[in-house]
Amino acid sequence: MKGKFLGLAALLLCSTVLARADDMPDKPGEGKPKAEIPKSEQSVTQHSVVIDGKSIAYTATAGTLIVRNAKDEPAASVGYTAYTKKDADLTNRPITFAYNGGPGSSSIWLHMGALGPRRVVTVDSGPTPPPPYDVVDNNWSVIDKTDLVMIDPVGTGFSRAVGDSKDKDFWGVDPDIESVSRFIKEYVSANGRWRSPKFLLGESYGSTRSGGIAKYLETNENMGLNGVILVSVALDIEAIFGWPGNDRPYPLILPSFAAVAALHKALPNPPGELEPFLNEVRAFALGEYSAALAKGDRLSESERDALAEKLHRFTGLSADFWKRANFRVRESQFTQELLRGQREVVGRLDARFLGRSYDALAEEADYDPQSAAISAAFTSAFFDYLHSDLKFGDGKTYNVSNDKVGMSWDWKHDTGWFVASPVPNTGLDLGQAMIYNPNLRLLVLNGLYDLATPFFATESMIDHLGLPADLRSHVEMKYYPAGHMMYLHEPSLKAWKADIAAFIDHASHK
Repeated sequence: MKGKFLGLAALLLCSTVLARADDMPDKPGEGKPKAEIPKSEQSVTQHSVVIDGKSIAYTATAGTLIVRNAKDEPAASVGYTAYTKKDADLTNRPITFAYNGGPGSSSIWLHMGALGPRRVVTVDSGPTPPPPYDVVDNNWSVIDKTDLVMIDPVGTGFSRAVGDSKDKDFWGVDPDIESVSRFIKEYVSANGRWRSPKFLLGESYGSTRSGGIAKYLETNENMGLNGVILVSVALDIEAIFGWPGNDRPYPLILPSFAAVAALHKALPNPPGELEPFLNEVRAFALGEYSAALAKGDRLSESERDALAEKLHRFTGLSADFWKRANFRVRESQFTQELLRGQREVVGRLDARFLGRSYDALAEEADYDPQSAAISAAFTSAFFDYLHSDLKFGDGKTYNVSNDKVGMSWDWKHDTGWFVASPVPNTGLDLGQAMIYNPNLRLLVLNGLYDLATPFFATESMIDHLGLPADLRSHVEMKYYPAGHMMYLHEPSLKAWKADIAAFIDHASHK
């Protein structure tokens, strides 16, 4: 013990000496030169788009905004694209702040797939052919109902740390919540939007971010929000990622396995109707399956056999596979196993997409067919749109996805208790924001064939927001026959837009 203590002390001392050496000036009397703080930039262009048969004239602003920290020092240059309706009354005109997730993803997916005035055309549930890619006016953009600000968090898009800050300073649950919240506050102040109805819209990890931002803006900045829109929900990370000792995700993903198996006709006894079948799976997952997982090694052989047969009936995976997996199948194993006989892998983000397996004997899928099918089209279309239409970004590097962000992410989250949670659940923050502001409304959008953020896990998260009975009516749940990016499916995009438009209309009026 003494040796270990001395070793730790030596390590701490070494760290201290290194830190002091780093802080020493290169030459006597000279300190490190201060990095020059960049200024905010803007490219403003004028456009119009036809939505629901009406021409909407709008101003597009692509640029960066310098965000200041708690010491009122410049900390980050945050990139964004804003769309504002021309000649609108800003007092009554809603504004929506939107972002994707990752962590480490820019906002191009929501921007060019659903929300913005221009949309990239992709093949539904199949690979989009190579260039030239088609970009068209988005007749289901939201900018007829709300002004829109697409945000790229630090490390993505054009967003970078400035001054004494480093990019890594922003790569964590709580610093990310604070920096995006500060961007929203500064944008609102700079553009005279304090009296406007305000909305947040986040997809995937963006929903995790939204839960924290809603609480931060409501309680720290006294900024009243009208609504929060969650797309493909990841409020409670423990509910969707399985690791040894965490059995919560397995029952919560089971109805999604069942829906996907039914879609691909992989069930031994196909159901006549999907919804009654999924309700049966929901009941089994919360009841018998959860109880069996809780028993652990105490399950008898007869219980194991019976459980494996039921799981086979609900998912199409063999009873033997379920037993060999100890009844705990991850989504990456399911996507590889379901159609293994055809040497096809199922999409994780959208199980309607299929791809060829690299290795027919692999335990887990090597890649996501949905990402492979659309990523080149989205990237090419966005870069062309950014430079040609928005007139911004020449000479700058735009990070579409930054793996370094996710790999360096600090998952700790301040819950207000005496220790930070190592696994975030910002559903608690969102519930507190809705109690703090009892007029705040919530719209939750789910894809039935999304294996990354399963719809039953989302239902569980929403059931545990901790809301009083009278506030539960402020939550709306919507479902689409598509995946994580449900707007890739054009019929779902139409319904998606209609649901968001109705929600914004309702939440914007007293």
